[in-house]
Amino acid sequence: MKKGKVVLVGTGFVGMSMAYSMVNRGGVNELVLIDIDKDKTIGEEMDLSHGLPFAPQKMVIKAGDYEECKDAQIVVITAGIAQKPGQTRLELAETNTKIMKSITQNIMASGFNGIIIVASNPVDLMTYVVAKVSGLPKNQVFGSGTVLDTARLRYLMADYLKLSSKNIHAYIMGEHGDSSFVPWDHAYVGCKRIKDVMKDNHHPMNDLKKIHEGVINAAYEIINKKRATYYGIGMALNRLVRAVLDNENSILTVSTYLQDGQYGQEDIYIGIPAVINSKGVRELVELNLNEEEQGKLNESCRIIKQMRIDSIEKIIEEK
Repeated sequence: MKKGKVVLVGTGFVGMSMAYSMVNRGGVNELVLIDIDKDKTIGEEMDLSHGLPFAPQKMVIKAGDYEECKDAQIVVITAGIAQKPGQTRLELAETNTKIMKSITQNIMASGFNGIIIVASNPVDLMTYVVAKVSGLPKNQVFGSGTVLDTARLRYLMADYLKLSSKNIHAYIMGEHGDSSFVPWDHAYVGCKRIKDVMKDNHHPMNDLKKIHEGVINAAYEIINKKRATYYGIGMALNRLVRAVLDNENSILTVSTYLQDGQYGQEDIYIGIPAVINSKGVRELVELNLNEEEQGKLNESCRIIKQMRIDSIEKIIEEK
């Protein structure tokens, strides 16, 4: 395994936003681009490489194929189709499951045994597909989950309170979608509970609900205005890659596997705070959720499991 070697599968807006972020920030020694559109991949390689004289460190960028996965430390999957107008999430899940299955089989055929990070949507379902098809230990496969949702929450909270987002310690949990929730009892500004900050500054508690709604509506608003979101998730993926490469043991809300009754759930990938290092998911961070929050998590899991039964289980099993 080559330390610092990252393979990106999917050179669309999200994948290339991540790649551009990597070039600017450094920390990656080799970046391999894979896409079904070979010419675009070569063009992206050339375009990025021409910026390397301005980059903070030496870096190899190349267009490649799945055989490059063999000695990679991390593979990031951003490939897949975006949801089209009028298309249901079930239809999207079915189409992207077929794509994820094919990509994962190609990755594993190379002899890959590193970490796979999934960003294709619906991300919780697609992470489950990749984990099932790859056969890798569950800690080595995780999705972007609610990492971007959490970043949006921190940004909006910081803007509301006129504080640095670095001092907002709050998480979005559950599905990367409309059924996500914020465990506000575990949300802090510095070392002070956000609820106490709101109370002490005479802010209406209902504003917390409005801020969460702002997080949920953010993607819809961006898509309505510019057709797609990619810079935020590109930077979020770069953050996840760095957490693995640098063996950080950082807590991030990734789509991770629940299997031993954690949060009362079994056999599901969903957005939960987890410790991320060079092994992938080191451990989950289990919060004591109140009854309402646990109910919201259960509903998130129910939605994902129902979609799984309705749309993807049969595709995974097909030979």
